[in-house]
Amino acid sequence: MPLRAKITNPAMAGPASRTYASSIPITEQPGDEPNDVVFGSNYGVRTITLNRPKKLNSLNGSMARKIVPRLQEWQKSQLANVIVIKGEGRAFCAGGDVAALALDNKKGPEGQQNSKDYFGLEYKLDHLIASYTKPYVAFIDGITMGGGVGLSLHAPFRIATENTVFAMPETNIGFFPDVGGSFFLPRMDGQMGLYLALTSEQLKGVDVFWSGVATHYLHSSSLPDLEARLAELQFKDYDNLQQRLRVINSTIEEFCTGVPHDQHPTNSIVGGNHRAAIDYAFQRANDTNGILEALQGLVENQGGSAPAEVVEWAAKTRKTILQRSPTSVKVAWRQYREGATWNIAQTFRKEHVIASKFMEHPDFVEGVSALLINKPKTTPRWTPGNHNHVSESDVNSFFRENAATLELLDADADKNAYLDYPHAWTGLPRERDVLGHVSRNTLTMEQAVEHFVQSTGGKQGVKEKVEEILRRKADASDSGVLQLKR
Repeated sequence: MPLRAKITNPAMAGPASRTYASSIPITEQPGDEPNDVVFGSNYGVRTITLNRPKKLNSLNGSMARKIVPRLQEWQKSQLANVIVIKGEGRAFCAGGDVAALALDNKKGPEGQQNSKDYFGLEYKLDHLIASYTKPYVAFIDGITMGGGVGLSLHAPFRIATENTVFAMPETNIGFFPDVGGSFFLPRMDGQMGLYLALTSEQLKGVDVFWSGVATHYLHSSSLPDLEARLAELQFKDYDNLQQRLRVINSTIEEFCTGVPHDQHPTNSIVGGNHRAAIDYAFQRANDTNGILEALQGLVENQGGSAPAEVVEWAAKTRKTILQRSPTSVKVAWRQYREGATWNIAQTFRKEHVIASKFMEHPDFVEGVSALLINKPKTTPRWTPGNHNHVSESDVNSFFRENAATLELLDADADKNAYLDYPHAWTGLPRERDVLGHVSRNTLTMEQAVEHFVQSTGGKQGVKEKVEEILRRKADASDSGVLQLKR
């Protein structure tokens, strides 16, 4: 596929300039599918359409080898202003093609090495997106899981619709929440990230927005018009990335027509009683056994202070965790704790170490085969089958780095690495920011809400999100002044 973008000398490209590592360039290989990714151009917008609808756009090496060089070329182009990625059919991207990887692993060390190489390629692509120097917008309109999360989660703009279904299902197949999950999940509000990592729980529709996984929520019918409007945007040559992102953020907000009136975050899994229970059970534990004990405590509270829906949730969640690969759950818990301190470059290097170890572990082949290959599905037989039989030494082995580390595409990956997303402001206010503001000021609920509505330019969903946080985390005095709960 010829590249028709106008390419300038990178040294003259201003804020979009990026030097790539001198490793072997990533290019298509013989046997790659010709049309599994479709690229488009409309004025200033460049589009990437994942085009394997019968496979729910599951990501494979053929697709990654097309996307990487295209993103690199667009990053140097004066004509490419905004990148939009989307999926054909009912999925954005349902994950990596793990069935093909499991079949490779069954062939022994050579097949396992092929799988390790695939994850190296995928993580290079994900890091390229996470460190991209041009505006990148992901239309996560449909199923978004696993590998699809890596293509979208680190973008400054992640647009959910009524069709969005988000999950990190890896512990269900004997793997771990990768594609940068080590970075994103610990930085979510409260213990939501750990809950999603261990249980593979799905978030749907506007809940993807309330959770912070998505930065915006639109009706799917608005996406074509939004894409056309983005194509019309023009930036000044001297505008830096943050200035360009602010223009795009305002543009997306123009297409927001309101969140479903009957789906307030208080009534969802990411808010209210359920969210309080998640924080209680997942925060107080020093290991996964502690989480299971906390959940059991909520179950035994039936008829006590815990609401009935929380008791039911706790029983279901405990059962779910016990059904997951014990090794995956233990590794994911450790990954979550350590990932909170990793920068974005460390994240993908360390995840490649963990992924490589899983390619040698029997649970990956067992989980993928049982759930995705065997017809009908079978119950996985994990090794070991009990959480108590996974030792600390077993978990440590997944984090033991070899001499060789993954070479990322950005030659200055460490210099450009960040510990928190520089574009975090594009989403709803984060819980820690809301609580921090209230703790430093004497405010009523109305004053606190008004502050964040104004500071975000009237962003859709801010009022509801701030209200939910403060109803759960604060009490009001007789005069209406908020006091945070201890």
